[in-house]
Amino acid sequence: MRLERARRIADAVMMEGYALYPYRASAPKNRFRWTFGALAPRAWSEAGGCEPWWLEAQLLVAGAPARVAGQLRFFQIERRRDGWDEGVDRAIDFDITDGATYELAFDGASADGAERAAISGRISIERTALAAEQPLAKVVIRVENTTPWREPGAPRERAIASAFASTHVIVGVDGGELLSSIDPPAWARAAAATCTSRHTYPVLVSAEDDLVLCAPFILYDHPQIAPESAGDLCDASEIDELLMLRTRTLTDAEKRAVIATDPRAAAILARADALPDADLERMHGALRDVRAGDGEMVPRAPALAVGSKVRLRPPTRPTDAQDILYAGHVATVAEIKEDVDGTTFFAVTIDDDPAAALHDWYGRYHYYRADEVDPL
Repeated sequence: MRLERARRIADAVMMEGYALYPYRASAPKNRFRWTFGALAPRAWSEAGGCEPWWLEAQLLVAGAPARVAGQLRFFQIERRRDGWDEGVDRAIDFDITDGATYELAFDGASADGAERAAISGRISIERTALAAEQPLAKVVIRVENTTPWREPGAPRERAIASAFASTHVIVGVDGGELLSSIDPPAWARAAAATCTSRHTYPVLVSAEDDLVLCAPFILYDHPQIAPESAGDLCDASEIDELLMLRTRTLTDAEKRAVIATDPRAAAILARADALPDADLERMHGALRDVRAGDGEMVPRAPALAVGSKVRLRPPTRPTDAQDILYAGHVATVAEIKEDVDGTTFFAVTIDDDPAAALHDWYGRYHYYRADEVDPL
């Protein structure tokens, strides 16, 4: 079992939002942090705190694996006197056997002008055989923050110093198969419907289906980092080229502020300044949505006009939750667009959307390809 094969994706998940451009502590966007995967102390969370104190991943394992194991990863927060939080990497390996419990404890520390709160937690495991056409087991992994807390009404900024931050779990099997929670095989769909993960989203991360990443935000199976990327920028929703260019154009005073903010932020700055022009050019663009090849047919755009009614089909290449939410809804074609590669897109408003008229007035539409709509 090689959990490190999921490490690049897991590291990107762990670093998401750690420090955002312009990568200095004084920037307003860096004053509210640890927005993904924060598990707060239980007493604070149950007293009305805005962060959960536990997560639970429910997975299906097929076959008869020789071993199922996992690794919990998160940041323990170290707070400097200037108020900036640095993350100390924590990784705990564990075996997935029914009834297993792992107690976690990390000491506090105070040195070099920084303080780190002592934190504690627990990993508990359930593994149950299920009736199915093939050997199948349900695995439940629960992670809890059990750190003692005596200030139930404390602000988030204070409580977050005792949180597990950017919490995620990697699970692997030897000799078995982990099934997708998003698109399980037909024979396991009934069992998959009984799996409800909370505060985490399991996805397959290996082509062999022997690794799962339980991330604190929604991903699809087999996520990948663009090969053009020169390294993590703590903001996977942004454009690498844009962030690199903007970082390179920071003033000398701004760069000094970045270096003083955090070693990880300083590393991003150093990478941007040292990036060869050829590597920067690679970020300028790449066509990944192949329209035809290997005998694939290019869908012909249906004969539609502005004002035509269409029914939206279930997505074949989903990009966000709206693609699924609007499947089956009736929409009106507002505009017909053509991409630079000749792909036709229908800009539509959703008929039963109360804000449809407002979206049409503003020019804010939903875009669908020819094979994603049925003319009515």
